Amino acid sequence: MLVQPPVRSGVTLLTGLIALLGMVFAPCAHARPRTEAVLATSAEDPVLQARIAQLSPGVDPQEARQVASASYTLGRQLAREWRMSSSANWQCFLVNMGARKAGYCYQFANELLLELDALKLRTLELHWAEADPGTDIEHNVIVVTAKGQPFDQGILLDNWRRSGHLLWSPVKGDTLYLWKENKPELVRRLQWRRHYARQAPVAEPKF
Repeated sequence: MLVQPPVRSGVTLLTGLIALLGMVFAPCAHARPRTEAVLATSAEDPVLQARIAQLSPGVDPQEARQVASASYTLGRQLAREWRMSSSANWQCFLVNMGARKAGYCYQFANELLLELDALKLRTLELHWAEADPGTDIEHNVIVVTAKGQPFDQGILLDNWRRSGHLLWSPVKGDTLYLWKENKPELVRRLQWRRHYARQAPVAEPKF
């Protein structure tokens, strides 16, 4: 004979099911418990500006300031525009359900790529980075290096992980993800955006 569980258990099971659905159906990286990435303090974060400028003696400090400021400001702007929830994974679930128009990790990366590309950087270079490519937990960010510098010596810029609050870290210092560069992806996305001009992220194809 089966004994009916108390109501409280049913609520707990329902809550757990909702959380599980959010992870199963979210087409971007799952939240993980710890990170060495640093939360930017403001659009004028002096530490982030200095780390970008220190990538190489040839880096223009003004460009380093522009990249740091644009990255921080855009993340906050998109968080408001896309009505980001406090959980990036939950936001992905809401997008899948049609309750939000955008908020996937690759959309944050797309918008940041376009924003930084518009700066016409001379001493800094942009890279498309991915972790766990081709899986349900794929994560995408933008990495900035000095001109001609190897990808793995760069600084990653991640507006998705903290729902629009900019996280940054040396590529090798982010122990949560194994980042790899995807040069063809960078070229495809820039060509698409430059050709069709800026459109709503929800309409943009995931190549």
